Amino acid sequence: MLRPTKHSHPDRTVINISLLLLQRLQARRFDEYEALKKYAKKAVVGGDILFLPALNFLYLLGLIDYHPKTDAVEYIGPNEVI
Repeated sequence: MLRPTKHSHPDRTVINISLLLLQRLQARRFDEYEALKKYAKKAVVGGDILFLPALNFLYLLGLIDYHPKTDAVEYIGPNEVI
Protein backbone atom coordinates (compact mmCIF):
# COMPACT_ATOMS: atom_id res chain seq x y z
CA MET A 1 0.00 0.00 0.00
CA LEU A 2 1.40 3.33 -1.00
CA ARG A 3 -1.03 5.50 0.87
CA PRO A 4 -1.31 4.57 4.56
CA THR A 5 -4.65 4.48 6.35
CA LYS A 6 -5.42 4.64 10.05
CA HIS A 7 -5.16 0.84 10.18
CA SER A 8 -1.69 0.70 8.61
CA HIS A 9 1.37 0.12 10.73
CA PRO A 10 3.83 2.91 9.79
CA ASP A 11 6.75 0.49 9.51
CA ARG A 12 4.89 -1.88 7.18
CA THR A 13 4.31 0.40 4.21
CA VAL A 14 5.88 0.63 0.77
CA ILE A 15 7.19 4.10 1.57
CA ASN A 16 9.03 2.90 4.68
CA ILE A 17 10.61 -0.08 2.90
CA SER A 18 11.59 2.25 0.04
CA LEU A 19 13.28 4.55 2.51
CA LEU A 20 15.23 1.69 4.09
CA LEU A 21 16.34 0.37 0.70
CA LEU A 22 17.26 3.84 -0.50
CA GLN A 23 19.42 4.48 2.57
CA ARG A 24 21.24 1.19 2.05
CA LEU A 25 21.78 1.87 -1.65
CA GLN A 26 23.02 5.40 -1.02
CA ALA A 27 25.64 4.03 1.36
CA ARG A 28 26.76 1.19 -0.93
CA ARG A 29 25.89 2.50 -4.44
CA PHE A 30 25.44 -1.12 -5.72
CA ASP A 31 23.80 -4.10 -4.06
CA GLU A 32 22.66 -7.49 -5.26
CA TYR A 33 18.95 -8.15 -5.63
CA GLU A 34 18.90 -11.08 -3.20
CA ALA A 35 20.96 -9.18 -0.61
CA LEU A 36 18.48 -6.32 -0.73
CA LYS A 37 15.57 -8.72 -0.39
CA LYS A 38 17.15 -10.37 2.66
CA TYR A 39 17.77 -6.94 4.17
CA ALA A 40 14.13 -5.92 3.69
CA LYS A 41 12.91 -9.20 5.17
CA LYS A 42 15.18 -8.81 8.19
CA ALA A 43 14.46 -5.11 8.74
CA VAL A 44 10.65 -5.21 8.76
CA VAL A 45 8.04 -7.90 9.33
CA GLY A 46 6.52 -8.55 5.91
CA GLY A 47 9.40 -6.80 4.17
CA ASP A 48 9.76 -9.60 1.65
CA ILE A 49 6.19 -8.98 0.47
CA LEU A 50 6.65 -5.21 0.19
CA PHE A 51 10.12 -5.49 -1.36
CA LEU A 52 9.11 -5.59 -5.03
CA PRO A 53 6.55 -2.74 -4.81
CA ALA A 54 9.20 -0.67 -3.00
CA LEU A 55 11.75 -1.33 -5.77
CA ASN A 56 9.15 -0.43 -8.38
CA PHE A 57 8.40 2.80 -6.54
CA LEU A 58 12.09 3.77 -6.40
CA TYR A 59 12.53 2.89 -10.08
CA LEU A 60 9.53 5.01 -11.09
CA LEU A 61 10.98 7.93 -9.15
CA GLY A 62 14.21 7.52 -11.14
CA LEU A 63 16.39 6.83 -8.11
CA ILE A 64 17.57 3.31 -8.93
CA ASP A 65 18.44 1.20 -11.94
CA TYR A 66 18.48 -2.58 -12.33
CA HIS A 67 21.30 -4.39 -14.13
CA PRO A 68 20.12 -7.85 -15.26
CA LYS A 69 23.58 -9.15 -16.22
CA THR A 70 24.89 -8.81 -12.67
CA ASP A 71 21.48 -9.06 -10.97
CA ALA A 72 22.28 -5.86 -9.08
CA VAL A 73 20.48 -2.67 -8.20
CA GLU A 74 22.33 0.64 -8.54
CA TYR A 75 21.55 3.94 -6.87
CA ILE A 76 21.70 6.61 -9.58
CA GLY A 77 20.46 9.62 -7.64
CA PRO A 78 17.73 12.12 -8.39
CA ASN A 79 19.37 14.05 -11.26
CA GLU A 80 21.26 11.39 -13.19
CA VAL A 81 18.34 9.71 -14.95
CA ILE A 82 18.63 11.05 -18.50
